[in-house]
Amino acid sequence: MADFPWDHPNPHTLELTVGPDHIDGLKHTNNAVYVQWCEQTAWSHSAALGLDLACYQQLDRAMAVIRGEYDYLQASREGDELVVGTWIVSWDGRLSMERNFQILRKGDAQTLLRGVVRFACIELSTGRPRRLPREFIEGYGPAVLESTP
Repeated sequence: MADFPWDHPNPHTLELTVGPDHIDGLKHTNNAVYVQWCEQTAWSHSAALGLDLACYQQLDRAMAVIRGEYDYLQASREGDELVVGTWIVSWDGRLSMERNFQILRKGDAQTLLRGVVRFACIELSTGRPRRLPREFIEGYGPAVLESTP
């Protein structure tokens, strides 16, 4: 994966193959599927950092999406092998963070999608914004590419 033209170094990656259930009436991967793949990759990265769903529930905290922006650059088709990369590119160390996503086709290393998603920490039981708990700071902090707390 290091040979791919990643936007940032050392992405957390998830590999997948486009299946028939990902294809829409235009015979390419449906745009909503790309968003789901980014979500799956973000969860995979969080779990790798020790912050899985069980941890979120135990802490009564979560990083909730507040804004997502996706640039669809090229289509993928059934059978294409893809790699989704993600990075936590910034955070304020208190309430919010931002992830970048990039989806590449393995066969030709072309970037199919770039995404930016902003998250805010919320209390699960109320849905209200809350400061990042110590566990989030310790788990996510070392993974942030540029920190501005």
